[in-house]
Formats: sequence, C-alpha cells, structure tokens
Amino acid sequence: MAQSCVVCGKKPVAGHRISHAHNVSNRQFKPNLRRVRAATPGGSRRVRVCTRCLRTGEIQKVVR
Repeated sequence: MAQSCVVCGKKPVAGHRISHAHNVSNRQFKPNLRRVRAATPGGSRRVRVCTRCLRTGEIQKVVR
C-alpha cells in the first residue's frame, strides 16, 4: 500500500539526518497517515488520510 494521502497526495520526501558533528546521512520524512472510514459518493470506504486533511475537514468521517 502506498504511503500517500488520498486527499492531498502528500507522500514521503527525502532529506538528511545531521549529527552534532555534522555527519550527514539520508533519511525520509513520512506523512502522518491514519486509516479512517470516509464517506464517498458510492458509500463508505476505508482510506489513508493525513492528519492535516482530517483536521481541516477535507474529508468526512463516517459515524456508525
């Protein structure tokens, strides 16, 4: 399963891990994704959404 938000398309980006001695190694910044049951036109579906989209109301959670 892809590590991306279905609403905004946010996905992992590359960067550097820098130590106090300024040793540089590669790392990934991953989005904070949550699996939620969301309301879609065809019914409800379980999707992976970043917490920013959840907080701003970009997606409607289904209440059982």
